[in-house]
Amino acid sequence: MEKQDDGVPNFPMARTAPLRPPPDYTKFRKEQPILKARMWDGNLVWLVTRHADVSKVLSDPRFSKVRTHPGFPETGPGGKAAAQAGKPTFVDMDPPEHTRHRGMVVQDFTPEKAEEMRPEIQKIVDQVLDEMLKKPQPVDLLSAYGMPIPTLVIYKMLGVPYEDHEFLDKCNAIRTNGSGTSAESAQASKDLMDYLGRLVDKKMANPTDDMISRLATEQVKKGNLTHDELVSMSFLLLVAGNATTANTIALGTMALLQHPDQLAELRKDPSLIKDAVEEILRYLTGSQFATRRLALEDVQIGDQVIKKGEGVWALNASANEDESVFPDPTRFDIHRKPNPHLSFGDGIHVCVAQDLARVEVQIAISTLIRRLPNLQLAVPVDELQYVTIPKRDFGVAALPIKW
Repeated sequence: MEKQDDGVPNFPMARTAPLRPPPDYTKFRKEQPILKARMWDGNLVWLVTRHADVSKVLSDPRFSKVRTHPGFPETGPGGKAAAQAGKPTFVDMDPPEHTRHRGMVVQDFTPEKAEEMRPEIQKIVDQVLDEMLKKPQPVDLLSAYGMPIPTLVIYKMLGVPYEDHEFLDKCNAIRTNGSGTSAESAQASKDLMDYLGRLVDKKMANPTDDMISRLATEQVKKGNLTHDELVSMSFLLLVAGNATTANTIALGTMALLQHPDQLAELRKDPSLIKDAVEEILRYLTGSQFATRRLALEDVQIGDQVIKKGEGVWALNASANEDESVFPDPTRFDIHRKPNPHLSFGDGIHVCVAQDLARVEVQIAISTLIRRLPNLQLAVPVDELQYVTIPKRDFGVAALPIKW
């Protein structure tokens, strides 16, 4: 843990193991559960580490999600510039705007809707796996299986024509794989926005049975949403969860392969998949840097008063290993109950697509281990390469497998 002379630690902290949260979090929960840390720009931010306190910050309306507030904590200069320049979507709004905009899409992401989509998601998963099995071994599970599944599901929900998939896949890859320059990533995002603008125009003229058509008809044409707002909302829905879900599929598979006794149990009793996925979500906490806020007034959290205008980072990866909530929290246990993890956040900004993501991961992993009884890593674990950009959500660069 690096510190300057004033003793304030720098954030984010370093991991000592690729898939585990920084060990500093354990120390903080015990000794200083709410503390100040220094970010990339020299500004200080409050770190909140215990489960109850993280949940409180994420649920308290006195903490804002609006990124244009002076002092709002950002992951880096690119995020700060994007927040100031871009048009916000509901994930970066406070009520009442947040309530109105999120309410337009929530019907498409209910638990009931996710369950209703199981047959269609299973069909997509089987098709993706069939294609993967045609490839020479070893195969990168992340790019050949993990990423196409949530991508194809959201394409279908939004109403993206099949012939456009290749173009969107290319743009998305440039944005998310970390290998392109910032200029290339910005251009790819612009290309996606331009494409979605044209798609919205088409849906407004000739609506079909999909989300963009419904929003165009019910919201834009009635004056509740502007054309540009629908384009931004479509962009959010298109890109927001794909990489996180893909990494959860890949890393969840890897976690099971590293715990062969539990993998054998899961193969023997497929009904364990729901509990197994909840533990994968807790153990890996795929999205660790989205839970940040700014205090709109003085708020007491635990023994600490966070003053108006101060930034807060509610560390859900730390909350997911809080010893007071999760016995033996560093152990991977597919039988863990209860499992009140905060991997999707909490409060009004809890991930709108959490139930869809759950079903996707459940079907993806259960299908993979059922159809590939000899599934194994194709390289030693210590040779895997990880996405090491410290201020972004983490994952493997690739997960070579064979069967």
